[in-house]
Amino acid sequence: MNRTHTPTILDVAAEAGVSKSAVSRALLGQGSVSAENRERIEAAATKLGYVANAMARSLVRARTRTIGVVLRDVRKPYYAYLQAAMQAEAERHDYRIVTTTNARDLEVEDAVREITNLLSLQVDGLVIAPARLPSDVITPFLDRLPVVVAGRRETAPGLSSVSTDDTAGGAAMAAHLRSLGHERIAVALVDHTYSHRYHERGTAMLEEVRRSGGEPVLLPARRDLDVGERFDAEFDRLDAAGVTAVMCPNDAAAMDVLEALRSRGAGPAERYSVTGYDGYGPLASPYIGLTTFRTPQEEVGRSAVDLLIEKIEERTDQDKSVSLRGSVIVGRTARAVHA
Repeated sequence: MNRTHTPTILDVAAEAGVSKSAVSRALLGQGSVSAENRERIEAAATKLGYVANAMARSLVRARTRTIGVVLRDVRKPYYAYLQAAMQAEAERHDYRIVTTTNARDLEVEDAVREITNLLSLQVDGLVIAPARLPSDVITPFLDRLPVVVAGRRETAPGLSSVSTDDTAGGAAMAAHLRSLGHERIAVALVDHTYSHRYHERGTAMLEEVRRSGGEPVLLPARRDLDVGERFDAEFDRLDAAGVTAVMCPNDAAAMDVLEALRSRGAGPAERYSVTGYDGYGPLASPYIGLTTFRTPQEEVGRSAVDLLIEKIEERTDQDKSVSLRGSVIVGRTARAVHA
């Protein structure tokens, strides 16, 4: 077949091996079409590039009012709060959510499989929140339905996203420690292959300490769970370097560092300031008094659902990249150097 011309309904019918009227009924959501034929027609339309003009309109007319959500790891509080906010916002708009994840940290192949499972349920759109899933793996699904990425800024054509400004947040936390007189600050830098968000925070912290005339000391970690162990193993090196503060990529890592300091006795715990990041859930309690950065994760969830519904209902065809800012929460775990 000559692929240089714009595919027509006749091309889709020929590719699927069905009649023109069957294609029309399937794509317009009118009349009766068997599940087998509908699947063949949708596959043919996608293959020929007919999705963008006819098939997308049919999906709007035959909506299920269901949103698919792919989450990286609901064992992490961030994703649990994100899911709760999305659920509430979807219900407010009379949509329901089908959430899928894994029993462990969701890898790329796991996420793709879960997306495919959601497509089989005929969801109207997808919110995707696995941090490791590359943009080029997500974009092919745009031919099938609208997609919004939650928790990471996207620039790929066709993808919209809602995220927090981790560069601004990381810089704000470092500026707070510098205002307390800390010069040599250890920054836990999580590998970007594990979490782009955590890596971005750490990079911003390092840059702000340098920019303001301080001396950052790198504390590399493969993932957030390694931060406390790495600090404990490298405590002597950090102590000898005159480090007085440790910046962590999230609140759980900060608590691990604080526990490592506690186990060493009152002296180290008195000398070191420790900061976290995220600022929600039990670890954000004033009783604990953790100095942290509060991210608007619930607003991320609400905004992601709102943006997706706008696309599902064709109220916008524009890509949007929404960036939300949080705030420094001053607690007891970061003190002035000479206090």
